[in-house]
Amino acid sequence: MPGWIAALRQSLHKTGGQTDLAPHEHRHRDVRGGGARAAVFGISDGLVTNVSLILGMSGASPPAGVVRLAGLAGLLGGAFSMAAGEYISMRAQTELFERELERERQEIHRSPEWELQELVKVYEDRGVSSDLALQVARQIMSDPKIALETHAREELGIHPDSLGNPIQAAVASFVTFSVGALLPLLPFLIGHGSHAVIVSIVIAAVAAVIVGSALSVFTGRSWWRSAFRQLAICAAAGAVTYGVGAAVGLSGVS
Repeated sequence: MPGWIAALRQSLHKTGGQTDLAPHEHRHRDVRGGGARAAVFGISDGLVTNVSLILGMSGASPPAGVVRLAGLAGLLGGAFSMAAGEYISMRAQTELFERELERERQEIHRSPEWELQELVKVYEDRGVSSDLALQVARQIMSDPKIALETHAREELGIHPDSLGNPIQAAVASFVTFSVGALLPLLPFLIGHGSHAVIVSIVIAAVAAVIVGSALSVFTGRSWWRSAFRQLAICAAAGAVTYGVGAAVGLSGVS
């Protein structure tokens, strides 16, 4: 281990500062590409969106074919919309980060002394002594790649190699939204009437509990709290839209 790293650790430990140079390596899930986030939101949104749409239509007591058509339209329209939204937002974010990284790269090349002093100030603000901060900053600035990574992390809060993957996020969002939206629609693909409505509600409730529990794996929160939250949201959305559909259907509005 280089002496300057050990000294920096010791200095930050004494001053109570925080550092990412931990004495032990920990394994973390790689959520930087955007796929995991898009998948979680995709299946949750697909479930809530289509159970609301299907129950809203069912509340108006239309022919079974109308509910199926509405459910399929909601599935496809929502999946494409989610995928496009994820791709555009992540693409724009990635382009913004790339522009800022290029600007930082040019500043390191044109004004290395100024960037050195910026880094020294960062470590001094964390409680590192001036001499040690200067030693660490010089060591970092001696390697352009490490210098860019460090400035990007300290000033922009990003890593040059982890800017996100728009295509991965879009595909994950499309697939998982489709799965979530398909579940409450299944009973209407093979049946109709009140029986299909009841089965759809049961499937949606079970799926909501499973999705909520799966979400707790990513967040580290209590699985039952996460499951109850997802179930409550899904139930509230379905109940409101069913009531609206029933009211509109009974009123004879076409």
